[in-house]
Amino acid sequence: METKNESIFKYIRPYYGGMAFGLFIKIIGTIADLGIPKVLGHIVDNVVPKNNIKLVLLWGGIMVLLAVAARSFNIIANQKAAKVAADVTKSIRHSLFEKINRLSGRKVDSFTVPSLISRMTSDSYNIHRFIGMLQRAGVRGPIILIGGVFITATMDPVLTLILVALIPILALIVFGISRKTVPLYRTVQKKTDRMVDVLRENITGIRVIKALSKSGHEKERFRGVNNELIGSELDAAYTMALSSPLMNFVLNVGLVGVIIVGAWRINEGHIEAGKVIAFLLYFSMILNSIIMINRVFIQLNQASASAGRIMEVINAEDEQPVMKEADANDTAAAAEGSPAQEKLAAPFKANAPYISFENVDFRYNDTGDLCLSDINLEINKGESIGIIGATGCGKTTLVNLLMRFYDATSGVVRIEGRDVRSIPFSELRSRFGVAFQNDVIFADSIYENISFCREIPLARVEEAAGDAVAAGFIEELGIGTDEEKYDYKAAIKGANLSGGQKQRILVARALAKNPEILILDDSSSALDYKTDALLRRNIREHYGETTLIMVAQRISTILHCDKILVMDEGRIIGAGTHEELLENCGIYQEIAALQIDKNDI
Repeated sequence: METKNESIFKYIRPYYGGMAFGLFIKIIGTIADLGIPKVLGHIVDNVVPKNNIKLVLLWGGIMVLLAVAARSFNIIANQKAAKVAADVTKSIRHSLFEKINRLSGRKVDSFTVPSLISRMTSDSYNIHRFIGMLQRAGVRGPIILIGGVFITATMDPVLTLILVALIPILALIVFGISRKTVPLYRTVQKKTDRMVDVLRENITGIRVIKALSKSGHEKERFRGVNNELIGSELDAAYTMALSSPLMNFVLNVGLVGVIIVGAWRINEGHIEAGKVIAFLLYFSMILNSIIMINRVFIQLNQASASAGRIMEVINAEDEQPVMKEADANDTAAAAEGSPAQEKLAAPFKANAPYISFENVDFRYNDTGDLCLSDINLEINKGESIGIIGATGCGKTTLVNLLMRFYDATSGVVRIEGRDVRSIPFSELRSRFGVAFQNDVIFADSIYENISFCREIPLARVEEAAGDAVAAGFIEELGIGTDEEKYDYKAAIKGANLSGGQKQRILVARALAKNPEILILDDSSSALDYKTDALLRRNIREHYGETTLIMVAQRISTILHCDKILVMDEGRIIGAGTHEELLENCGIYQEIAALQIDKNDI
């Protein structure tokens, strides 16, 4: 499916009205600021010589009113700018979060999780800062620059020429430095991604790091990526640091020139002292406005790099559209290698098994080795399937293809004869109940962790917990507190629960909706043998019509499945019952012998 590329302005456009109002208020406040030096010059040259205290108070009052108006309007405009910046950033984050949730597994692998996190956080914050600064300094700076030059030109064209001569030099400084900083800030964001990656790994694996006394090693690893990030930040900062000193030098040279020429013109009688005082104030204001504009350009460089990274995700091609199912006459068009392959899923297959894999190959990236090769598999409705094999042999990948977390590189995966690529995601995923070994326990009540926002009645949650052999310990949670039983709050990632307790809650979550297909991916590895046996017995007795797929490392977990698949290096090398595999599958015999020796069966 072709994705229309959008720009970041898509998210700013709805707030043009609010921005226009804020800009109007900002313009009024800035104009009031510009009037203050003009009034001061008038007082010095025309009011004070008349020795009229009433006129002095009158024009002094006008200056106060201008100052109050300038401050008041600028405060209102800045508040409006902050609101618009927050609303735009909120919209961007919502859109980015929604897109991340729709990304295929392949795309998530391509972007990487740390990079997606930094795009959601630091990149969106860079845009937030720029939009706010653009509405404040980006409006005030140019108005003071243009208005100040215009007013000074009416006061004394000769002094104004000094100021105007400096502007092209300052513009060249800003433009030249800005060109060099954009790629530097992109590098900074990439280094940030790497640092977030290391930080995330350390926080997730902190217990293992401490247990193996590897804190020193991890400190050195973090110091390495942090130093790389600091180095990139310094490269960008050193480049941008050239701008302010160069601009200040040029402006201060101009200021000296104004003072010298102004003093000479006063002596010659060409200009009054009040106008020179006002001109110096305008010159100072213009100097600050140019520095403001320079800061806007600095923020623009950062925001431009960040916007590109965010829109790269939002505009990412949808790799997993819900394809149109081909008619029987379109079989050839849907065949592998045809131009229509991207648009049409495989045609419906009548009288097909409930679940089938047909000549399925899969690799995680275009250049990598095949993770699954020539997978042909049929599963009948209500059948129980066990999958066993060495780590990395493709067991979980098989499940990922069935649930369409990834699409097969070639071949077809079907449910009830339909290509899974033609089934809408909401319909496809609603068929499954899934518990993964390293699944997530949320910082919420036990009830919400099992119900998972699916509005499942408490009675059904309790029933599912009983089937998952979790009801016993749940009844004891929080005894003597206000959060007993299913109201008990789990900590983040279930830190206040044991490994076995977490796995049983995850299994209860998978069972709670009476799924058509139940997938337990190594979800009982932390259970003792007695509890594991009770769990399997409950599933057999209470979910007999559910199609069960169990991925396991222990033969005891899948011993009584209707069919056991043995996988090795991405291939199914054995299929049958436990007794059949003991007779004809060498690898299964080796696994059984090792586990029997260790009393694992």
